[in-house]
Amino acid sequence: MHKQVFLSREAASALDFPVAPLVAPVSPAAGVESIAAVETSFGRAIVANRIPHAEAEAWARCLQHVANDHRYYELTHESLNHQFEHYYLLLQDRSGATRAIQPFLIVDQDLATGLPGPIRRGLQQVRGKFPATLFMRMLMVGCSAGEGHLVRDVQGDDAWVARALGEALQPVARALRARLIVFKDFPQTYRAPLAALKSHGYARVPSMPGSSLDLKPFRSFEDYLTNLLSKKTRKNLRLKYRQAAAGAKTEMQVVDDVAPYIDEIFPLYQQVVQKSRYKFEELTKSYFLNLGRTMKDRTVFFIWRQNGRAVAFSSCVVHEGVLRDHYIGLDYAVALESHLYFVTWKDIFTWAIENGCHSYYSAPLNYEPKYHLRHDLVPLDLYVRTVTDWVNPLFGRAIRYLEPTRYDPMIQKFANAHELW
Repeated sequence: MHKQVFLSREAASALDFPVAPLVAPVSPAAGVESIAAVETSFGRAIVANRIPHAEAEAWARCLQHVANDHRYYELTHESLNHQFEHYYLLLQDRSGATRAIQPFLIVDQDLATGLPGPIRRGLQQVRGKFPATLFMRMLMVGCSAGEGHLVRDVQGDDAWVARALGEALQPVARALRARLIVFKDFPQTYRAPLAALKSHGYARVPSMPGSSLDLKPFRSFEDYLTNLLSKKTRKNLRLKYRQAAAGAKTEMQVVDDVAPYIDEIFPLYQQVVQKSRYKFEELTKSYFLNLGRTMKDRTVFFIWRQNGRAVAFSSCVVHEGVLRDHYIGLDYAVALESHLYFVTWKDIFTWAIENGCHSYYSAPLNYEPKYHLRHDLVPLDLYVRTVTDWVNPLFGRAIRYLEPTRYDPMIQKFANAHELW
């Protein structure tokens, strides 16, 4: 049985849990006037709007094992605070020591995003009378811009964190008026520790997967074309490259800070967002500026120009030999004619090989070209439950019909599509 308490601002301050966020002012969650604390069998869990000064070292250590480390969470908190309510859950043991700090967010999300067009159109008629149908206020464990990660405690143990979250999140969600708890886009490497969530009523379903390509077997892009791709794809690509070379010359620029170019590249990102069916976060200029400034040791931006004008860009993070291609921007006025997607893929592949990367990772979506380019899927998981115990078993069965991969036939063509489950 959980005992839930609420700390006043004065009490929170005395405990060194300031309500201001780490990097920028953020309003507390609507209707929540105090910071929530939950007593648990392992100690207690405390919700904070920022990392306490005394916990800065523990916070950095919690995410040091991932490419998008604690700095990335701080910059998304700052640059996307108008879209999400960002919080941190401090998991303390019985002695009162903080063992781990798990970031999470609150968002109102449309559960029908991944459904087929005819169903969504029918749902719009229902929403004409009942606007809130399949919209839900969610507590999402993870990151507002990218895949989620389970933090490690001060002893390097993520299994303890998984068990602690399984116990603490339901009362925390109730305190923040969330109706659904979601572990957002967690790589399959966490399936073992997160198996503990099943005993707390969570169902695991696939999220839209990323994709990857092992670069180690290849010495060059031509080597990749010749030895991995099918004859038909190879012929098609070479035709595209000949057509691209016959048009305006496309030149690549590589930088680690886009501040001088932000007004050129940001509209390209916006064009991609406007065309996308799936929308969750919408990045800001501040995001791209802060990425280059705060993670300079890992960030690479590729900018492609024609006649001096930016026509494409890609925002990447390089860590431990993996080039992670996160966000792209394209000028659709020239993208198809110049085959920019395939030109940029060739250039990034070549740069990665020349700079010692052994793997390429691409963020979710756009599966058709990735299938023909012989990427493998990288499963990302959602762990979900409602905060209402009697509803949860019904929702656990229904969520299988709402999960987005179910309605994307291209995903099923990948050789390792079975790994999504």
